Amino acid sequence: MSINDATRFDWDRIREAHPPLDLDPWATMAEEEAEEDVVNNPEHYNTGTIECIEAIEESMSSVAYKGYLKGNAMKYLWRYDYKGKQVEDLQKCQWYLARLTQVVVFENE
Repeated sequence: MSINDATRFDWDRIREAHPPLDLDPWATMAEEEAEEDVVNNPEHYNTGTIECIEAIEESMSSVAYKGYLKGNAMKYLWRYDYKGKQVEDLQKCQWYLARLTQVVVFENE
């Protein structure tokens, strides 16, 4: 099946088979209700019914997708001290690492 042929039912089935991890270790901290969650739920990655990361995953082999996640984690870890958003970049690194961990755990079950 091509990603272009996927129906909303296919995406729902994938979402049910791979539920998201709770990737926010600071969930017990004070909520910033009015502000966008730029780490776990950035608005610009959720413009349709399919989240961008899910489409990326479906467009790649497992090996390629794990490489993508690893590369993004490394990118945010590499630059966290240079961009002026240290905590945000470290949280993004943690998000990609947790997603990679979820994929590896699922594959090894």
